[in-house]
Amino acid sequence: MAPTFKLQCHFILIYLMALRGESRYLELREAVDYDPFLLFSANLKRELPGEQLYRRAMRCLDMLSLQGQFTFTADRPQLHCAAFFIAEPEEFITIHYELVSIDCESGDFLKVFDGWILKGEKFPSSQDHPLPMTERYIDFCESGLSRRSIRSSQNVAMIFFRVHEPGNGFTLTIKTDPNLFPCNVISQTPNGRFTLVVPHKHRNCSFSIIYPVVIKISDLTLGHLNGLQLKKSSAGCVGIGDFVELLGGTGLDPSKMMPLADLCYPFHGPAQMKIGCDNTVLRMVSSGKHVNRVTFEYRQLEPYELENPNGNSIQEFCLSAL
Repeated sequence: MAPTFKLQCHFILIYLMALRGESRYLELREAVDYDPFLLFSANLKRELPGEQLYRRAMRCLDMLSLQGQFTFTADRPQLHCAAFFIAEPEEFITIHYELVSIDCESGDFLKVFDGWILKGEKFPSSQDHPLPMTERYIDFCESGLSRRSIRSSQNVAMIFFRVHEPGNGFTLTIKTDPNLFPCNVISQTPNGRFTLVVPHKHRNCSFSIIYPVVIKISDLTLGHLNGLQLKKSSAGCVGIGDFVELLGGTGLDPSKMMPLADLCYPFHGPAQMKIGCDNTVLRMVSSGKHVNRVTFEYRQLEPYELENPNGNSIQEFCLSAL
């Protein structure tokens, strides 16, 4: 039997801890064999003195959460490499090519993906990302340095690359910029609080927490119901057009996860739910006609809470995959 999603997470955590806290990509068809989700911890960020630019070598399998300059140099043919970048929820990531020395004609490549891909699943999903899938891939061998800087649409991005000749490689500078209205987010930590605001935009926004968590919604404002009481739609929340849904699953793509709850009427909470899934997503669907807002907090479930569920809990679907 193939290792489960959670066991792979534990494996990559141990691997990265051994490398002092700092996954493999098989072409475009499937992504890394390892899942770096449990890397996210309070120790992930490294404080840098002043404005000093952090520099270090990039590994064939890498995860980076800080700004700086990173150089990959092949010491042997490296055929299946990937580096994952993650910033704070309220930040974009910019990847800037400083120097690239690869042989595209011999099969080398260097590609940026706007988001993350793990085991063929993408975040954000095609339904939630503002760009079509073909525009989310930027291939250096096609664009060259005409696109020297590439900015992500959310707080995560990745590169995957192949370098045959020892001594060849590249240097990238990673910077972050403020995102005033973050939409799609992967949380670095298992505990936190966040307010998701969608201001008059027809878009879907997903906030992903790669842990089993208890999530508490303290405030939900949906513009279409401010001061109004609408009749319930026969199609449920989907028929209303502006709503929040909670999703759970064992993969990365929200569109492939199990819907657990829909919320389409405003309230001032709290409303709480325990979700014993490897990945929990709060997703806001907006028609673009209103300003929608949801405030929530979350914390990782303790082992005893997973073993002894009580209260408002969704676990049966998820625990079967642990």
